[in-house]
Amino acid sequence: MMLELDSLSAHYGSVEVFSNVSLRIAAGEKVALLGRNGAGKTTLVQALFNLGPRLSGTIRLRGEAVQDWPTHRIARRGMALVPQGRGLFPTLSVTENLRLATLRQPRGEWTLEKIFETFPRLAERRQASSSALSGGERQLLAIGRALLTQAPLLVLDEPSEGLAPMMAEEIIVQHVGRLAEAGLTVLLAEQNAALALRLCPRALVLSGRRLVFDGPSEALLADRALLQEHLGV
Repeated sequence: MMLELDSLSAHYGSVEVFSNVSLRIAAGEKVALLGRNGAGKTTLVQALFNLGPRLSGTIRLRGEAVQDWPTHRIARRGMALVPQGRGLFPTLSVTENLRLATLRQPRGEWTLEKIFETFPRLAERRQASSSALSGGERQLLAIGRALLTQAPLLVLDEPSEGLAPMMAEEIIVQHVGRLAEAGLTVLLAEQNAALALRLCPRALVLSGRRLVFDGPSEALLADRALLQEHLGV
């Protein structure tokens, strides 16, 4: 298994965000994490990296329990985050933002040259500051930075946020889809359920502080009552 959660719960003080979440994600899987606003998707993503809430339960990454590890050690174990809001350095150029991700990282499949080959739009803007990029270009830069860590598990938190529908589709379905086809394991936390389900054959749904669905995306799409109750679609 690439990622295993056993009875994972998260709390901010006495406020429970989600409770007793257990799941398994195998290497090479593409999994969508869905839920309404406030359902706990971002909190669950943060919990994977030991960021934010107080946790109970177990997180295993590539077979090793990591829930008590510092964030940088979890990342080096093989999990990369494309955070909500991108998290770029606005005064640095595209190239400089990417090079930061290579510091103290072993050289691997993903190099600066390969990032520019994979995302030609970034190659064209390599000297531009990240603050001068379009929303779609900033999202590609955040993905490229994550790839340079050489992690086999890519976690994306709301990558369509703030993007026009056509650009969101291009990034999630085309770019992320191509990366997944190349063998990366992908966990996609996304508000746009229709878009996420086009990419991911498996879906998770958070609602009411618990995991209410874990199964094939086709089965979720066929369950109109569940879609309406838990996703409002």
